[in-house]
Amino acid sequence: MIFMNKFDWSDLDGRLLRLLVTVVDTGSVTASAQRLGITQSAVSHLLDKLRGITQDPLFTRSGRGIVATTRARVLADRARDLLLKLERFTENETFDPSRWQTTFTIAANDFQRDALLPALMQSLRTQAPQLVLRVMPSDVPHADMLRQQQCQLIISPRPPEGTDVMQKRLFTDRYRVFYDAQVRRAPASRKEYLAAEHISVIYNPQRILELDRVLQDKGVHRKFRILVPGFAGLPSFMRGTDLLATVPGLLSEHLMRDLAHVEVPVPCPSLPMYMVWHQRHQHDQAHRWLRDQLQDVAQRVIPGASPSR
Repeated sequence: MIFMNKFDWSDLDGRLLRLLVTVVDTGSVTASAQRLGITQSAVSHLLDKLRGITQDPLFTRSGRGIVATTRARVLADRARDLLLKLERFTENETFDPSRWQTTFTIAANDFQRDALLPALMQSLRTQAPQLVLRVMPSDVPHADMLRQQQCQLIISPRPPEGTDVMQKRLFTDRYRVFYDAQVRRAPASRKEYLAAEHISVIYNPQRILELDRVLQDKGVHRKFRILVPGFAGLPSFMRGTDLLATVPGLLSEHLMRDLAHVEVPVPCPSLPMYMVWHQRHQHDQAHRWLRDQLQDVAQRVIPGASPSR
């Protein structure tokens, strides 16, 4: 591949930076063109321009998509910081959400996503109509997701550790035992609960739910028949069976609404839920505004959840 030897650095602008980040994130010229609202040929042309600047191929073919080189990933992280600075450069002293044009990424699992984010998006469509909300799976969240700006906010019961990571509690939930009432009755005692077969969630790599770890440490040993990678997989396995699932009670509002549920017949901890962000956004007006919106949504749409402190 031949690169340009000379380039006018004044031509390096926010459009090229955003292109680089988008192609790295999507791994596809076609998807990048759709997200940016330009043609595929325009994406290819701008990538050639970037290759001339960086003296690096940036992307290599892999199957039907493309994979970023190590240098492209490093540059994409720098580009995210520069784009944030450019966005702040244009901010007024008083933040106006109706003029906010950005893609804001929140990492959440399927439980947190369904409990909070549809209501958040309804609020954002009215108050920040030009904002695009992107939701990515949190899996096992880690601080580098925020440091490398893969997302701007994480929702998690177990905030990743780091001196540069900030957190605030959104609500507290209680665990419940879910079951199919057409097949079995509720477990009325510890003995019945432990005699039953159970289904639960395990995230890769081999990370069990916090509740399952706590009960295990307390010597409460259950017979797990099925382990699924997310809460969304629970209902289809439970319907028509005598399986029990001990999961957050708020699931009764969406994913588990068709299943019966009762209190857990063994002592259980509560389930706190936090929003987590990087300290670089601590005093950013736009980011703070969105955090406030999420806080308001949590208190408005979650019935019976303990208020934040």
